Amino acid sequence: MTPPNDGAWDPATGVGATATMAAAARAVATRDGTINDVFAEPLVRAVGVNFLTRWATGELVASDLDVEGSPWGLAQMPASIAARTAYFDEFCGDAAAAGIRQVVILASGLDARTYRLDWPTGMTVFEIDQPAVIKFKTTTLAQLGVEPKVDVRPVAADLREDWSIALKTTDFDTSKATAWIAEGLFGYLAPEAQDRLLDAVTALSAPGSRLGSEAVPNTADMDPNAARERMREATAKWREHGFELDFDVIAFEGERHDVSAYLDARGWTSVATPMAELLAGRGLGAIAQSDDDRQTMNGVTYYTSTLGTAR
Repeated sequence: MTPPNDGAWDPATGVGATATMAAAARAVATRDGTINDVFAEPLVRAVGVNFLTRWATGELVASDLDVEGSPWGLAQMPASIAARTAYFDEFCGDAAAAGIRQVVILASGLDARTYRLDWPTGMTVFEIDQPAVIKFKTTTLAQLGVEPKVDVRPVAADLREDWSIALKTTDFDTSKATAWIAEGLFGYLAPEAQDRLLDAVTALSAPGSRLGSEAVPNTADMDPNAARERMREATAKWREHGFELDFDVIAFEGERHDVSAYLDARGWTSVATPMAELLAGRGLGAIAQSDDDRQTMNGVTYYTSTLGTAR
């Protein structure tokens, strides 16, 4: 199946716009004191999507933009994005404490971990994303006068294609344990593309490698057109402010494998943390339940998977 989000994008278009939305949510969460990502708001401003800039800066508030009674909207995003940000920050810290010295961030988007976190000496971080996304983030942060706190190797590649070749050209060492991050990614990959990516990660990983991933639920039995329509209805007020998200980039047909079961069958051992547990563990309020939580962040599960010695 050809992915609905076929083609390239930048932070203002296609899947790139959802990365900017996540950055805007981090900016809101930073203003609320939930996390501390001082780079989120400047990056959103630089993208130039007026609606997202106004939300990131507090000019627009979720209560004025969400459809009453809808389980999907902006209100749930700052807390859920803050919780997942903290989860993957801690994942990086735990990997470093275990002696891992190379990290690969898959679909790095507007993530600024290489600028925010304190990394140990000898750490290398490989950031993979579309060429325009990598260029935008690097250029924008350089213009702000900041530099990464770690050796960063940008890898301009499309994760729906064979990105491993491009990664290997940047001195990635397959003999060393690696910490992989798949944050906010699988929902934008077709089921078969998710499998290919997990196969590639496994093939490139030495024993002791870790994968932190955000797994989305299987929606094979859902009517994709009905799901898209529910999301369009929930975002009606966004369009009144000139912003319309392309929902074709976040709705895929087909049977999606459970990430934990798929990895465990390939030598990994996974520990699951559902979104509700992640929020509660950080003292954040629960997301309102809906008739089908697969269209809300309640349906998301986070996994930390470790590759054993048997392959």
